[in-house]
Amino acid sequence: MGLSTLKKTILYCGILLHLLPFLPCFSNGFSLPSNFLFGIGSSSYQYEGAYMSDGKGQSNWDNFTHGPGRYVIIDGSNGDIAVDHYHRYLEDIDLMEALKVNSYKLSLSWSRILPKGRFGKVNRAGINFYNTLIDALLLKGIQPFVVLSHYDSPQELEDRYGGWLSPQSKEDFAFYADLCFRSFGDRVKYWVTFNEPNYLAPLGYRSGIYPPSRCSGSLAMLPCKGGDSEREPFIAAHNIILSHAAAVGIYRSKYQSEQKGMIGIVLQHEWYEPISNSTADKLATERARSFSFNWFLDPVIFGKYPTEMEDVLGSVLPKFSSKEMEKLKKGLDFVGLNYYTAHYIKDCIYSKCKPGVGTSRTEGSYQKSGDKNGVSIGEPTPFSWLNIYPEGMEKAITYVRNRYNNIPMFITENGYPVQEDSNSTMEEQLNDYNRIRCMRNHFEAMLETIRKGADVRGYFAWSLLDNFEWIYGYTIRYGLHHVDHNSLRRTPRLSTTWYKQFIEMHQLEWKYNNNTSKAFEL
Repeated sequence: MGLSTLKKTILYCGILLHLLPFLPCFSNGFSLPSNFLFGIGSSSYQYEGAYMSDGKGQSNWDNFTHGPGRYVIIDGSNGDIAVDHYHRYLEDIDLMEALKVNSYKLSLSWSRILPKGRFGKVNRAGINFYNTLIDALLLKGIQPFVVLSHYDSPQELEDRYGGWLSPQSKEDFAFYADLCFRSFGDRVKYWVTFNEPNYLAPLGYRSGIYPPSRCSGSLAMLPCKGGDSEREPFIAAHNIILSHAAAVGIYRSKYQSEQKGMIGIVLQHEWYEPISNSTADKLATERARSFSFNWFLDPVIFGKYPTEMEDVLGSVLPKFSSKEMEKLKKGLDFVGLNYYTAHYIKDCIYSKCKPGVGTSRTEGSYQKSGDKNGVSIGEPTPFSWLNIYPEGMEKAITYVRNRYNNIPMFITENGYPVQEDSNSTMEEQLNDYNRIRCMRNHFEAMLETIRKGADVRGYFAWSLLDNFEWIYGYTIRYGLHHVDHNSLRRTPRLSTTWYKQFIEMHQLEWKYNNNTSKAFEL
């Protein structure tokens, strides 16, 4: 390490001695680019509330939570009010400004903009709401990072033609995307077509625990009224992928050159490692990645499904036409990674596995486990599905870098949940040291990949506020701000202080490097 670099490191680490001990120090002359996005996340159904207000139509999640979802959602709750972001967005933007984030990942409510899809009128009140929200964010120097579909869609499309099971869904999504690009694209520089379609397809069409709650046979987790768990997840996924390609095609041909934005997709990316060194478990791990992550990313970059899926599924897997394949290739400018946890993978072709997620042939014939020989893959949490394994983020980013030619990446979700506990004190709820430790360790893992050349351009913490967490309702809390679900009062947790100071440290580092560079130029 050179003398100037050593002095710089000592300077900044010294300045930060009075801050929380969780803050890492940069060294080796490394700093993030000045346009790196430090963000915070939300989604329309989880946040907005305003159920059926101002011309909004019914969404699939409105229908689900008022119907079969009442028996799936742990506390029987819904997003009718959620955290009332629709009416409190200015207050929430003030929280973002205090946090020093420069980007906000939000999703648009499709049914608020087009209550009946392309079969009805545009709801101007919905357009006006998002225009006002976007303008208010930009006024505070916060870039909107906009998702077109975060699980929710108009119930009208489900009732009319079966939603994502029909090729008609592509026409509706293209119509909706075009309207959004035209209405908001002059100010939005980051667009996402879908958030976690690799969760939506199996949860909605295999297990049935998400809308439209379709399932069958041993893979069903609900008494669904209809469905085919062996085939429908792939039909829905196929139409979602083609809908993504249609939206990207519209953006690139009509808007991108003038609006100067980027468009991508966000996928859930659990990291998988073989539970043993056997060839069978290593191959099973590759199958697990192919049947969960590569399932969606391979088509929109390479124009075809993963070979592992084609070999196993045969005619069950829909086929792309040659024209669709060409349109799909290079079908995005970036990929967003939602990373939370990792699992060990065991082969279920040559080994006997207990029934569970992943073990059937059409899922890939693998079994997930959070531990090996009684030792957890990461730091255990109260949730069986979540072990904190920051190394998994580093490996997941590296995997995407190597497989997909270092495509630009954003960490679009990363966070730490806490179980709702009515017996805990407010002080205990606000002093979220475990969340801080989780964020810090994942940041360090991400920074290590950037040092090694990965093109990671932003990090979004999940979440700004405690909110409606899908089938968990309000029983778990991810927020950097505590929300009293009766009064809806927002209270900053200690993690807001940590995140703010981390961001300020980056800004200080960048200003130092910039000023030093100018001094040398003189």
